[in-house]
Amino acid sequence: MTLAARLPGYPWDELGPLREKARAFPGGAVDLSIGTPVDPVPPVIRHALAAAAGAPGYPLTAGTPQLRAAAAGWLARRHDVHVSADSVLPVIGTKEFISWLPVMLGLGPADTVIYPSLAYPTYDIGARLAGAAPVAADVPIDPDAPAGRPGTPGGPGVPGAPGLLWINSPSNPTGRVLSAGRLRDAVAWARSRGCVLASDECYIDLGWSASPVSALHPSVCDGAHEGVLAVFSLSKRSNLAGYRAGFVTGDPALISQLLLVRKQAGMMVPGPVQAAMTAALSDDEHARAQRARYGARREILAGGLAAAGFRVDHSEAGLYLWAARPGLDCRAACELLAAECGILVAPGSMYGPGGAGHIRVAFTATDERVAAAGERLRALA
Repeated sequence: MTLAARLPGYPWDELGPLREKARAFPGGAVDLSIGTPVDPVPPVIRHALAAAAGAPGYPLTAGTPQLRAAAAGWLARRHDVHVSADSVLPVIGTKEFISWLPVMLGLGPADTVIYPSLAYPTYDIGARLAGAAPVAADVPIDPDAPAGRPGTPGGPGVPGAPGLLWINSPSNPTGRVLSAGRLRDAVAWARSRGCVLASDECYIDLGWSASPVSALHPSVCDGAHEGVLAVFSLSKRSNLAGYRAGFVTGDPALISQLLLVRKQAGMMVPGPVQAAMTAALSDDEHARAQRARYGARREILAGGLAAAGFRVDHSEAGLYLWAARPGLDCRAACELLAAECGILVAPGSMYGPGGAGHIRVAFTATDERVAAAGERLRALA
């Protein structure tokens, strides 16, 4: 079987017809589907990138000492997480890391990759790229779920031994935040099975009605990071999606293994991007300003959805509202918003069968487009 044959179609390609309907609406489309940043890259970051542009040599796969120190400093300063700078590893955007982590860990057909039942599709893709068994299950973070229960990964009816457990808090798509207790249960579950736990924390800076906690926080793992990785992105915090800027940290032994693989494979973050990341992680003011922009847009869209008869569930953190309208499944709700409001959103079914009753609404459009969406939603009521 070819590698491509293991993969499903790209889910965002399904939005083409809806996009055309939204574009036909008077005043044009408001795209709230993918969640790509639209605000300018902060000057402090652009200046750092430009200053490092004369970089003819190969960059350090491990990251510059300045970048590693800035990442460790940000975690300690903002999230009370304490890691050695030597345990920080830059990645070429977190999607790249998520999709290739099972391969880098050496997982294969005898292994299972577990991820939340409502989840970013790339966890599943990573398992498929490795030839491992992808399993969507919330059981591993359920403290009452005994090992070997039918349907439990590693138990009857589920192929392979647990090799990798993904958790995601704040969640994409639901915005749900897991408590320190729930995270602690997940870490204990993974450690008891010799399974790596990887925590996708790309939205950790964007708590609204809840305060996200890292899986590396002392309240979760008592300061011992063995078997645990946490992944962080600058795409949303600092508008650096175009720079492909992220990093992973946690268990020093795992980081050392990943570094060796990435050296051999040439997975290097460009030097100017590393300089930009260093500046971004050393400056909190631009992140506070961006968070305020997102908060204002969130309020407009939440109010508009409520006026249009939608219920918002979870959505405690992150960049999305997880919404449902009684009597409509996700496809019908997407059609309604595209045709009657010119608003493009993502159907919840893209993230798992349990999302069929919801839509995911991003608040990463400009202020003008978000204001237009709010007015259109109120008119729909």
